[in-house]
Amino acid sequence: MFRPCNWPPEMIHPFANHPYIRMNGIGNEIIIVDLRQSALEMTPAAVRAIARGPQTGFDQMMVLQAPRQPGTAAFMTIYNNDGSQSSACGNGTRCVAWWLLRDSPRQSLLLETDSGLLAGTRNGPLDFTIDMGAPRLAAADIPLRDALPDTRRVDLGIATGVAQGLPHPSAVNMGNPHAVFFVADLAGHDLAALGPLLERHPMFPERANISFAQVLAREHIVMKVWERGAGLTRACGSGACAVLVAAVRAGLTGRKCRVSLPGGDLMIEWSASDGHVLMGGAVELEHEGRLDPALFESVPA
Repeated sequence: MFRPCNWPPEMIHPFANHPYIRMNGIGNEIIIVDLRQSALEMTPAAVRAIARGPQTGFDQMMVLQAPRQPGTAAFMTIYNNDGSQSSACGNGTRCVAWWLLRDSPRQSLLLETDSGLLAGTRNGPLDFTIDMGAPRLAAADIPLRDALPDTRRVDLGIATGVAQGLPHPSAVNMGNPHAVFFVADLAGHDLAALGPLLERHPMFPERANISFAQVLAREHIVMKVWERGAGLTRACGSGACAVLVAAVRAGLTGRKCRVSLPGGDLMIEWSASDGHVLMGGAVELEHEGRLDPALFESVPA
């Protein structure tokens, strides 16, 4: 039920009553706004307004626009709930693949992003695999503040304070920067408290997603994640990819692994043939609706 908007009709915000799709990828809350047939442009202020809605709060928003390259299904921009942009969201990309393929006989598609092309494949009605591309591992490409020769163990200079005792993280870029801390006991660390501090550590000039991970076996990792711009989330697809890459680089697992997050499991494989990381898992449609006009009463058109 939408609350009536008190604006004069000529001042109704362009996104008022626009359709949206609410989904989740193993608990990662996703909103899709499809603008492929529209000239509308999403703004950070509109993103933040939508995130405040009781029915439309999200971890990431996937905004679709008309494709710019032949052979692609859409151009995709990813927003965090604070209005900032993200370069990757694997769980959200699986949701987009479902949306764009749900009435199509095709089993695969290509999506454009500012970071390059992403390929998606349908494995089942609600199960998709996304080719997340090759990880970037050099300090300048992650990026890190310091030109470190080895990004497998990044010394953050944490000697005292709330984060004392954490191991050196491994740094990986999977479309966005990730810092992966391998710990002996996942339950023994308060990521909700540590995440905001580590995300903005000076070593990460563009901030970083923070993952704590525990290796249970060479084929199984459990993890939890703090996402830059979104906070503590139930799942992060690019984070799971970064954790697997970091585990392989440290000799802790094989190249294919089940990664368990609070929201569910993903199958991650770091291909030895082309160096790409494949992420497979389930998605769920929660509901479809229209954006409440009242959300935009104080948002510039």
